Amino acid sequence: MPKQPPLWFGRSEGDADHRWLEPDQIAPPRVEPPAAAFAPPPRQGVRRRWFVAIGACLLLGGAGAGLLIAEDNQATSTIQALPIAAAGGVGSSQVNAIYSAVSSGVVQVRTDVGSGTGFVVDADGTIVTNAHVVGDATTVKVLFDDSNSTVDAKVVGRDLSSDLAVLHVDPARSPALKPLGLADSDKVKVGDLAVAIGYPLSLARTATSGIVSGIGRHIQAPNGFSIDKVIQTDAPINSGNSGGPLFDARGRVIGVNSQIATAGSQGNLGIGFAIPANTVRSIVPLLKDGQKIDRAFLGASSSPSPSGPGALIQTVTADGPAARAGLRSQDVIVAIDGRQIGDPDALIAIISTAKPGDRVELEIARDGQRKSLSVELGTRPQGTP
Repeated sequence: MPKQPPLWFGRSEGDADHRWLEPDQIAPPRVEPPAAAFAPPPRQGVRRRWFVAIGACLLLGGAGAGLLIAEDNQATSTIQALPIAAAGGVGSSQVNAIYSAVSSGVVQVRTDVGSGTGFVVDADGTIVTNAHVVGDATTVKVLFDDSNSTVDAKVVGRDLSSDLAVLHVDPARSPALKPLGLADSDKVKVGDLAVAIGYPLSLARTATSGIVSGIGRHIQAPNGFSIDKVIQTDAPINSGNSGGPLFDARGRVIGVNSQIATAGSQGNLGIGFAIPANTVRSIVPLLKDGQKIDRAFLGASSSPSPSGPGALIQTVTADGPAARAGLRSQDVIVAIDGRQIGDPDALIAIISTAKPGDRVELEIARDGQRKSLSVELGTRPQGTP
């Protein structure tokens, strides 16, 4: 699989803020033993010699019988050691319960060049992951547990515009499949619990938790187009988490972890992005059936207008729909079909709901005057815009 470009939004390599959660190619981190604790300094003004009287200690249900005997120039005192806690572990947390209920539905996806994460969505053997995890592969390996025993999976379909891919495993040759349910991602709220489960940094199945930090974000897909309604989370995710699920407090998938913000570093900074579950719900059945996904295409890129509401046109694709209709660089789109355009996100949202062949009426501002342009939308190319 070709190396994914590390940037988007037209930034130079030295100014990287974001990166795809690329298939993991990083060796497991070295684990160092904790440093020995330093003994506290003796109390000033008192000379002490310490002895330990070793006695039997009850590990369950009673106080420890070991004693520390302190001796100084003035007196000898006996100090009772702190008791060992009574038998019994701590109660299960909400994250414990979520992990226990859903983790068996989370799998590792291995390719010839690296690995990512995926999750089971039905009993037929359908697995969802990121398109950038599988790359151009036609078959991959899927690990269902931490035993290192893999199952062959066929790449049924991929959609670069949503960064989603669908795999299929033979249920008869796989461990018991645990399909995971999808939440209604339109109902996700900032502050909701978020739990990520995946295989970061070549480690075995790993859970991290945080909250939903933002909603309605936009990130760039591998082919350069925009993915909208993206969920932002501070649950730590890293390389290898790509394609893995982000869960809500009820153990339902709210998104597919896809990208992290890095500000030029290689690790997690507490800003991750997940493709919303409702996008998965609409795209995966089509990919599973082998259908091609066609999207409307305007053929222009834009940025916020410096002079007020609207989308300032930056580039126009040669011989694209917008160019054929007469749209130019530095035009400002202020309305589509009578709907006001406040910023480029609003423009993207409206075009994304249209279909190839639809005709839309653009109201633009050019050189201080208003003009109307009629555009017949085309079909989005599979490559870069």
